[in-house]
Amino acid sequence: MYCIVDVETTGGVKGPTRLTEIAIFRHDGNQVVDSFHSLLNPGCQIPPFIRHLTGISDEMVQDAPTFADVAREVLSITEDAIFVAHNVGFDFNFIQKELNWLGYDYFRRTLCTVRTSRKLIPGHASYSLGKLCRALDIPVNGRHRAQGDAAATVLLFEMLLRHDSQGLIPKLSPNSSAFM
Repeated sequence: MYCIVDVETTGGVKGPTRLTEIAIFRHDGNQVVDSFHSLLNPGCQIPPFIRHLTGISDEMVQDAPTFADVAREVLSITEDAIFVAHNVGFDFNFIQKELNWLGYDYFRRTLCTVRTSRKLIPGHASYSLGKLCRALDIPVNGRHRAQGDAAATVLLFEMLLRHDSQGLIPKLSPNSSAFM
């Protein structure tokens, strides 16, 4: 199993920054079999730059659940799955930070679609999600929103699976110690 994840936040991973949106698509290697999406109340103001980038405003999240409210669902949907994201270090480390604050240890195998794309479909000028999707004719509906970016990453991941003649994408049991 794989979980393709995207998050929107109030800033970088370091410090007191918080999540404002999360989207997760659970994928069995052939298709999406489950999903989770929510805006999240970060408990602080969203900086103007982030509001402009994502379109997520303080008003949009004022009645949304906090991360603590959805933490069990995040743990459940990602259990026994490889955590997949475009620039996986950002999304994984952010979720891990939020879960650590709640007292959970959070470890998952990870796979980065940026690094995997560079290996399996070399030669692109940029591997940013927007530019790579444009170059590969992958539609992105809702750029810089968790659900739109995660859905585009699902399509990219499926393309990578089809191009993976080198066996770079782990197809082992989720308890294997191999990491990408």
